[in-house]
Amino acid sequence: MFSALAATALAMSIVIPPGGAPGTTPPPDHFTIDVVTVNGSGCPAGTAAVAVSPDNKAFTVTYSDFLAQVGVGANPTDFRKNCQLNLRINAPSGFTYGIAQADYRGFAALAKGATGTERANYYFQGMSPTAYVNHNYAGPLEDNWQATDQTDLVSVVYAPCGEKRHFNINAELRVNAGTSDPKTTTSFMTMDSTDGNFSTTYHFAWKTCP
Repeated sequence: MFSALAATALAMSIVIPPGGAPGTTPPPDHFTIDVVTVNGSGCPAGTAAVAVSPDNKAFTVTYSDFLAQVGVGANPTDFRKNCQLNLRINAPSGFTYGIAQADYRGFAALAKGATGTERANYYFQGMSPTAYVNHNYAGPLEDNWQATDQTDLVSVVYAPCGEKRHFNINAELRVNAGTSDPKTTTSFMTMDSTDGNFSTTYHFAWKTCP
């Protein structure tokens, strides 16, 4: 996504119309996405799926088993869950792409004194990963959460024209007991909506190749 972006660029924000980045025109031909690998405790086999939007401006990753928790009923390793997606994006001839924005959402139930974090980074194969972008939440909290990573259009890093580079997404949830009592409380954070699935949307920025 924000491949090789500096942290300051990640802090910049713009208003992104629904479906994609401003000032970019998606290719007329449909593109496809192949999921090369899916690894991590937050996305066991068969629990993550990728779909492309009809307007070619975004793709969505849907999770159904992405939960981090601490306290009663939790295992010691449950405080952190992650998922790494390795995707092959088959752009139409003459076009290349970057990722201008990522939207995440889920649900958090954090006891007083507990904290939760959603974070992610992105990179193209052979290029340096970005620093993690963190979104922090503090208890007491029992509500839906939503987080957006975005960068301005001039800072978007594009896949090299004419080269097939896999795109990597590393997403992570962490929950810490903090000052809460893990012997009497349970705190958790999910990438999960009311229908049991969590959808993360990544918005494309397109440009033509010379």
